[in-house]
Amino acid sequence: MRRILGNARMATLAPSAMPYGLVDDAALVVEEGRIAAVVPMAELSAEDRATVEDLEGRLVTPGLIDCHTHLVWGGDRAREFELRLEGASYEEIARSGGGILSTVAATRDAGEEDLLAAALPRLDALIADGVTTVEIKSGYGLDLATEAKMLRVARRLGAERAVTVVTTFLGAHALPPEFAGRADAYVDHLCADMLPALAAAGLVDQVDGFCETIAFAPDQIERVFATARRLGLPLRLHAEQLSDQGGAALAARHGALSADHLEWLSEDGVAAMAAAGTVAGMLPGAFYFLRETRLPPVESLRRAGVPMAVATDLNPGSSPLHSLLLAMNMACTLFRLTPEEALAGTTIHAARALGLAGDRGTIEPGRRADLAIWDVNHPAELAYAIGHRPLHRRIFGGRDG
Repeated sequence: MRRILGNARMATLAPSAMPYGLVDDAALVVEEGRIAAVVPMAELSAEDRATVEDLEGRLVTPGLIDCHTHLVWGGDRAREFELRLEGASYEEIARSGGGILSTVAATRDAGEEDLLAAALPRLDALIADGVTTVEIKSGYGLDLATEAKMLRVARRLGAERAVTVVTTFLGAHALPPEFAGRADAYVDHLCADMLPALAAAGLVDQVDGFCETIAFAPDQIERVFATARRLGLPLRLHAEQLSDQGGAALAARHGALSADHLEWLSEDGVAAMAAAGTVAGMLPGAFYFLRETRLPPVESLRRAGVPMAVATDLNPGSSPLHSLLLAMNMACTLFRLTPEEALAGTTIHAARALGLAGDRGTIEPGRRADLAIWDVNHPAELAYAIGHRPLHRRIFGGRDG
């Protein structure tokens, strides 16, 4: 199928002398679900002009990519929100049996259909923000049956909606209650039983872990990573959110696609990420919701040339954020990213964080035709407005979605 979208302003995010890779008065040629060309309207033939779909000057960007979510879960954590406002810390709640483990209990109890029904409105909220690709982690099961259930739901979400779903196994998220005091035994079980079985079932695209004082130590994450690499699975890591455990450098050493959070990232960690090409995942929703005060070292990451992705971290406990556009605004206002960096963080750099660089994230020939068409004049407006959803329509794989 061939179609031409014309009379548009394209924020291509491709390398360009123009900010955002802007191309004005442009036409976009799509063939068989891929971008074939971006050309000035004046260069279209008379025959092509007759078939142009007139976008009436609207802005076109690559479809947005939310590269870090925990979108499938059971229950809610509203009471913990109250407890934090009363003075309890995230770490205190977690150590007292709340936090992730309360969601684990609810997710284990929930049926697959219930999890799917709860997750669909969350996914629909992201789609309404122009998202065409979303990563979804497991990690609220912490046993083989529930982790598999979560990952099956994530796969089903990709079939239910016009969106690409990338699944991530996050078995090393927290220590399940049946393994209390036996973290190494749980890691053994994860590496010997859970991850190989889930990979063999075709449910896992990537592997993540939580390297933190309230989660898993670097040597334990090393073992998870070694297993994932033997299985040929790309790596991600939650790193340096609450303390400096050297997780980012560990992730870089293993060639991880990204290390995310990074509020406590050291200069050594920045250098390691730069050398390895590991993406820095900026998650301002958790920073905001937990009322953190230590900022990730954005200026150091800039100087080192580390690409910065921006994501919602949508989850029930620390970032119940259902809007990638709001995450972009938070990245600018809280972390001082520029609007151009924020848009790059939800397109080209987010694609890289998912191992999809070269396939999507920019408007260039050969890329998948995942596009967002906006009722705005300038791409900075996407990160500027709070609570505004200016999406006109999405195109997913060359078709209206």
